[in-house]
Amino acid sequence: MKILVSAAKTGGHIFPAIAVGNKLKHNGHDIVFIGSGAPIEINALKKTCFSYYLISMEGFRGKNFLGKIKSLLLIPISIFKILKIIRNEKIDAMIGFGGFITVPVGIAFYISRKPIFIHEQNAVLGSANKLLGKFSKIIFSAFKLKETFKNTCITGNPIREEFRTDIPKEDYSEITKIYITGGSQGSEYINTNIPMAFKGLSKKILVKHQCGKGKDKDLKDLYKKFNIEAEVKDFYENPESLISWSDFVISRAGALSVSEVTSLSKGLLMIPLPSAIDNHQFYNAKHIEDLNMGLIHEEKDGLDALKKKISTIVNQKTYNKWKIHRNKNHLESASIIAGKVIEYLEQMKWIFLKK
Repeated sequence: MKILVSAAKTGGHIFPAIAVGNKLKHNGHDIVFIGSGAPIEINALKKTCFSYYLISMEGFRGKNFLGKIKSLLLIPISIFKILKIIRNEKIDAMIGFGGFITVPVGIAFYISRKPIFIHEQNAVLGSANKLLGKFSKIIFSAFKLKETFKNTCITGNPIREEFRTDIPKEDYSEITKIYITGGSQGSEYINTNIPMAFKGLSKKILVKHQCGKGKDKDLKDLYKKFNIEAEVKDFYENPESLISWSDFVISRAGALSVSEVTSLSKGLLMIPLPSAIDNHQFYNAKHIEDLNMGLIHEEKDGLDALKKKISTIVNQKTYNKWKIHRNKNHLESASIIAGKVIEYLEQMKWIFLKK
């Protein structure tokens, strides 16, 4: 069969899409990928054997009035292009992984009367998935969704192959190792507040901190000022090795980040991005906290509360309790999604032939 996979703009959408596409490809199916042409898409797709189509689309949320008008005008043009791709490529079904690009893709498939499947990486359905969910045969979700929808299947987040690794042996060192990341762009709140929260800790810590491009010098000076041993880089190429090295991770609560960390049996101190759409990062973090694999700190709680939480985690070695667990859902997620999609299509094909 030939399956179209669509995602755009961010690693949180793209990497799960590619993981499922790779699994389908491995099982003998052809994959066509539709994206928006963002550099992160192009770089990730270089490692695949997918056919790739670029559809120029901009998101709707957060745009000014003219930006919203432009986005709306691009939808019918994009739908026409995608209908042509569906016809020429003889595509059987689509799986959307979020991002505004999936809206015209889904509408084109609805017009073509082809099956639609979606995957939601967060604990709250994004705008595109909320729309397409009305027409989807199955809504795959990483976590239990905040709202209730029919045809939902909780599968975890498909993660990159690099994270399918053995859990490192327990290290009983008295030194606590902490990996800190604010994502590829870095986080001003994390860069500014975490070093200050470490000040005065009674136990020795080792820190590796991904800070974002051009932000390393000031952060190095801050750690030096507080006499904290820290390796600071704007970007780490292999985050899985840093997570494995650490005792616990401090990060935002993006869906893919928390999935990758917990799949390696490590816990997190999660600082949800307050401006995240529909507060989805808080609900992602709440899911991890409910699994006893992490702790939430909200920015509004202030620096003193942050210091207290970090001090408790380090002094009481709370991270050892988090390590007991391993969130295995994410490890098998790509296989589960691929299997259920093909099972549905085969069943529909059999019913059609029977008629």
